[in-house]
Amino acid sequence: MIESWRWYGDLDAISLEEIAQTGARGIVTALHEIPYGEVWPSDAIAARKARVEAGGFEWVVVESLPIHERIKKGEGDLSALFANYRQSMANLAGEGVTTICYNFMPLLDWTRTDLNAPVAGGATCLRFEAVRMAAFEIHMLGRQDAEDDYPDDVRAKAASWFQQATEADRDSLLASIMAGMPGAFDRYDVAGLRQALATYDGVGREGLRRNYKRFLDEVVPTSEELGVKLCVHPDDPPRDILGLPRIVSNGDDLDWILAAHDSPANGITLCSGSLGANPANDVPAIAARVADRIHFAHLRNVAKDPDGSFEEAAHLEGDTDMVALVRVLLDEQARRLDAGRADHLIPFRPDHGHHMLSDLSRDLIPGYPLIGRLRGLAELRGVISALSHAG
Repeated sequence: MIESWRWYGDLDAISLEEIAQTGARGIVTALHEIPYGEVWPSDAIAARKARVEAGGFEWVVVESLPIHERIKKGEGDLSALFANYRQSMANLAGEGVTTICYNFMPLLDWTRTDLNAPVAGGATCLRFEAVRMAAFEIHMLGRQDAEDDYPDDVRAKAASWFQQATEADRDSLLASIMAGMPGAFDRYDVAGLRQALATYDGVGREGLRRNYKRFLDEVVPTSEELGVKLCVHPDDPPRDILGLPRIVSNGDDLDWILAAHDSPANGITLCSGSLGANPANDVPAIAARVADRIHFAHLRNVAKDPDGSFEEAAHLEGDTDMVALVRVLLDEQARRLDAGRADHLIPFRPDHGHHMLSDLSRDLIPGYPLIGRLRGLAELRGVISALSHAG
């Protein structure tokens, strides 16, 4: 497997020189500065690739080439947006970058209610707290029908939290949820979020699926021509959020996606943390089910609570059997090698991590510390080595 590391370029306080000390040899990055829907210019791609290579790395995966919200909503004439997406793929392929991760989550890329939840020993982690999310949706946002999405006990605790919360508590909750807004451009207050959510009125699950299939039909033939591998990232968390449908949340969803445009170019980013947040998901079994279309892997773990809450766990300590999952990925690599595929190696990165030690005093992107991810990479490296040695 190709040990990789997510790097946010100039938006990242962690340098390539620091990343080099982790032992990773692949970089996962994107041109985050470019607004959604615009073409990624070849010269900007080449400049980013040159920086990566000057640091001693290979740019192995684009994460992400984002999809404009209008495509997700099926809104208006989309021909220019689809053309721009295809041109960006072509420009990436022209520079030798041919694996592209993306997601089809409406509005929010990920959702957490706490960016600094305490864990044992003084570290912190990302957490999704069902009670606080219910308090936000029901009492702060006032979303119609939000109460139907939460059980009685969670609603009662949410009401109590809201009544006791200070203005600073509520502001902190909003900021945590808004941290999942994609890119570096849009952040909303409560009124703005209501307006943004209203633009999805009437789309629904089936409408979002239709719009996703249209996207695949528009871009997969081009990816085939270019030799590009597209790999969708699962929903995070794998459940409807803020009344918005999520359609990449379980094994059945992945089956639908792979069948919607049946091509090796239409693949999966296997994210063990996103899928693992749903107690109904057996992540190693899902990985085995779609193994031949896994183009990229995010390896992280979560610990779940009965009320639907979850938080980022240490990579080998959460609810997902990480050893079993890595075994699936190694077996798939071996199958590809036996089939004579030159691209048999699967790039992976240690996803998220606890903020600990000196990282606690650094201004780092939530979930993307240096030391916590280094710990995760070291643990995963050990699992891979042991399983490879065992044969």
